[in-house]
Amino acid sequence: MMKLALISALAGSAAAFAPAQTGARSTSLNAFTAADLPGALAPMGFFDPLGFAEKADEATLKRYREAEVTHGRVAMLAVIGFFVGEAVEGSSFLFDASISGPAISHPGQVPGGWDALIIAGIGFAELQRAKTGWVDPSEAKFDQAGALNSDYYPGDIGFDPLGLKPEDPEELDIMITKELQNGRLAMLAAAGFLAQEAVDGKGILEHFSS
Repeated sequence: MMKLALISALAGSAAAFAPAQTGARSTSLNAFTAADLPGALAPMGFFDPLGFAEKADEATLKRYREAEVTHGRVAMLAVIGFFVGEAVEGSSFLFDASISGPAISHPGQVPGGWDALIIAGIGFAELQRAKTGWVDPSEAKFDQAGALNSDYYPGDIGFDPLGLKPEDPEELDIMITKELQNGRLAMLAAAGFLAQEAVDGKGILEHFSS
């Protein structure tokens, strides 16, 4: 079951969810500079001790933010996957409830053939994200490989089935900041989960109950 949860997390790496909807964007979204970026909160403010943002032009800064928000979304799904997968191990209807143990051991317990489905799902999701945000390789300049479309805001892949995206620019910035902060926390949590399970071979829930 954990593998299924991780499948969802990996597939979501490309386009799982976003509190944004493709369409008309506000002026604040089009102004993409380090000074205007949402995601900074007191007391840290705009935390960039190595000066990556200061050294980056607009295109590079957009790629940085795209990478951050995407990794944050993957991490949030992964954290949920750790908890859900370990909570239902041995009782799921999938794979004859044979998958057990710490979450990091679940992928190797999944029957053969599922890996191809996982890769296909991830590939499809990544392709859709690339079509939305990236300049077509055939149209990109030779020295600008991987460039984002000029009207694309990082993370705004157009998936908003519940209509959560605010129309007000200030409210939108608040929502983007919330997503970024939760994503940052999730990245740290997922890394900690992986490291802890690798060290002692115990599941995260087992640590909580011991």
